[in-house]
Amino acid sequence: MKYRSTRDTEGRLYSAPDAICAGIAPDGGLFVPEYFPRLRGETLTRLSKLDYAARAAEILGMYFDCFGSEQLGSACEAAYSPEVFSPCPAPISLLGETAVLELWHGPTCAFKDIALQIMPRLLTMSMRARGESRTAHIVTATSGDTGEAALEGFRDLPGTKITVFYPTDGVSRVQKLQMATQEGDNVDVVAIRGNFDDAQSAVKAIFADPEVREAAEKKGEFLSSANSINIARLVPQTVYYISAYLDLLAEGYLVPGEELDIAVPTGNFGDILAAYMAKRMGLPVGKMVCCSNRNRILTDFFETGVYDTRREFFTTTSPSMDILISSNLERLLYFAFGAEKTAECMRSLRETGVFSIDGDMLETLRADFSACSADEFATAYSIRDTFARYGYTADPHTAAALSYAVGKKCLAVSTASPFKFAPAVDAAIGANGRSMQALRERTGMEIPGPLAGLEKKKIRFTRVVDKADIKTAVYGLQ
Repeated sequence: MKYRSTRDTEGRLYSAPDAICAGIAPDGGLFVPEYFPRLRGETLTRLSKLDYAARAAEILGMYFDCFGSEQLGSACEAAYSPEVFSPCPAPISLLGETAVLELWHGPTCAFKDIALQIMPRLLTMSMRARGESRTAHIVTATSGDTGEAALEGFRDLPGTKITVFYPTDGVSRVQKLQMATQEGDNVDVVAIRGNFDDAQSAVKAIFADPEVREAAEKKGEFLSSANSINIARLVPQTVYYISAYLDLLAEGYLVPGEELDIAVPTGNFGDILAAYMAKRMGLPVGKMVCCSNRNRILTDFFETGVYDTRREFFTTTSPSMDILISSNLERLLYFAFGAEKTAECMRSLRETGVFSIDGDMLETLRADFSACSADEFATAYSIRDTFARYGYTADPHTAAALSYAVGKKCLAVSTASPFKFAPAVDAAIGANGRSMQALRERTGMEIPGPLAGLEKKKIRFTRVVDKADIKTAVYGLQ
């Protein structure tokens, strides 16, 4: 399997190790597979008999076939062991007709763990395949959960170091505490004055900066990314959709070949794009519902065909969705319309802050996607209503998906533990404490182990910089 850039009209091909190590293509585009592997009936039958780690190894092997099956198998067994994910990486709860895919049972209590436990292993395997002797310097921006999951995934991993940038007022208190107290000798965390888009744009800019590349080279390093712009972050996310479908078949929720609608809380568009990739592989998926918060730029795009970042930015109780530049939408444009149209849209976005597609193109996307949004009131109502009707506690991101999915035969993706956003959840269900302990007492849920002792951990990282100073923060450059 080779990889292409979303903006390259000449069709240059890259190996998987090259794409994984680089993170971003030389032309600024994102790497995509040259074709989609096919999930045939016999493949799904075989996968249905395997546990999650073995399913992951086989699916990852379809995209990263340069690595041996034993190598991938060992990596997946370590990444998805019971010691890392308990009881399993992707359990499903049923709320009447609605299935809820819980992806937050990992070491940082967010869905990013599932990809960011295997991604560091894929990166080190890629480095060995390339004979790479330099240190991989992971530089990434986060709207909350990616940062902590990446820090934990790369913590003390030989041959790597990681610097995470996050918007200083754009994450929850628990998310900030997780990053500020992160352990490890190879980790660094820096807050940026601004929002996630400011952080993400600044990080993307340094990847294209010759001065930064030269500074990295002098230190014996190369830059890479842990965001879902890296193909090694994105591909593992297809696994849990395929696995969920097989689990729902086994439970009799679905019959073979039945299409499954999937509602996904969406910010940077990676999680829902992974569902689309699974569909393109042949998984029987119906509509993918893009669920936004008050920053409804993606909802507006699927309704009008216009993607316009020239709008007010809102800080909400679902900060991982507080994004106006959804990077992985570029990959969808490529899959649907090719490199030339994608490059045109990205150029327009960069120069004017807006791009658009015509009516026929919009109808092409609507064949697979629909969209909705939940403002702060609707989010709180969804949390309260789900708790009252089913005794189920959802975080504000999951609530956006449940605002659409509850009462429907649909798979709703649950992306984070409600304890990561305890004040908002606590307030929505009518409690007064607005703390993890108060939420535990109100719901009867146990506080996840990784969060239970967070308040007592030592604060290690306190730096705050302007987005213009990222180069200084990374390599001391002006």
